[in-house]
Amino acid sequence: MSRGLPLGAAAILVTSFLWGTTGTAATFAPGVGPLAIGAAALGIGGLLQAVIAVPALRRARPGLRRHASLVAAGALSVAVYPLAFYSSMHLGGVAIGTVVSLASAPLASGVLERVLEGRSLSRWWMLAAALGIAGSILLCLSRLEGSPAAVLPLAGSIVLGLVAGATYATYSWVVHRLMASGVERAASMGAVFGTGGALLLPVLLLTGAPLLATGQSIAVAAYMALVPMFLGYLLFGYGLTRVRPSTATTLTLSEPAVAALLAVLVVGEHLTAAGWAGLATIAAALVVLAVAPATSGPRPDAAEPVGGRDPDDEGLRGVPVPPHRR
Repeated sequence: MSRGLPLGAAAILVTSFLWGTTGTAATFAPGVGPLAIGAAALGIGGLLQAVIAVPALRRARPGLRRHASLVAAGALSVAVYPLAFYSSMHLGGVAIGTVVSLASAPLASGVLERVLEGRSLSRWWMLAAALGIAGSILLCLSRLEGSPAAVLPLAGSIVLGLVAGATYATYSWVVHRLMASGVERAASMGAVFGTGGALLLPVLLLTGAPLLATGQSIAVAAYMALVPMFLGYLLFGYGLTRVRPSTATTLTLSEPAVAALLAVLVVGEHLTAAGWAGLATIAAALVVLAVAPATSGPRPDAAEPVGGRDPDDEGLRGVPVPPHRR
């Protein structure tokens, strides 16, 4: 375990970097709309996850049928997430769209556990929520300093970022519940991501023509689907076999930092002092959620997940980890 720890941590850090490049990569296909980019990235990537999980899906067929409603909820969330995420970046810019989506996801995870599992939100969650809201306000102010006319696109970006964060947290929670019920990890991921990818195919067919217009657009779509969405998932699975989930979650805090820095250095987005302060405040919120539980134990009458509680999961409370991160 100790010898594998550096390799596992390195795999997770590489994955976080790859995920952080998605927003910047999308800007290299300016003629392609956000719906097409999102549908191609997670649609193709999700179907590939299902393909490599075929043996596990066959073994888990009875369990997946018993939890068909959970699979459907997770798949719908997978389908909505990239559409909202890339649309948020399209309206508000890479830095704001990415950070709002990623920062709101842990908060949404805490609310899900409160509503669906009867867990009480901790004071740490309240602190993180306050920091997240304050950081978002600072980001908004930084964008409005230059152009008051940007208020509507910015508001739309924030709303879509919140939708992305909520769906990100939802499909993470669904796959965790599937695994807690006895469905193995590969089958849980394959079922939820594969079905979600299938739901995205009509969107890709309707909006994806510009992806084939130029070689650069094709390259962007291929990169998004194969590198961050497919290879990234595999690398993270490798990393999780060598480090604890709580350690992995902390390491992935580098993702929003990578996204914001690339937006400034590569895309050329400009952040004022208020914007940098907002990013720092949101980063502080993520650190709080990474090192402290966002929810406490369930009510006495709350049902324990089928299959019992995962003892390694305690360090992840309130921080949504996508299926490939567990």
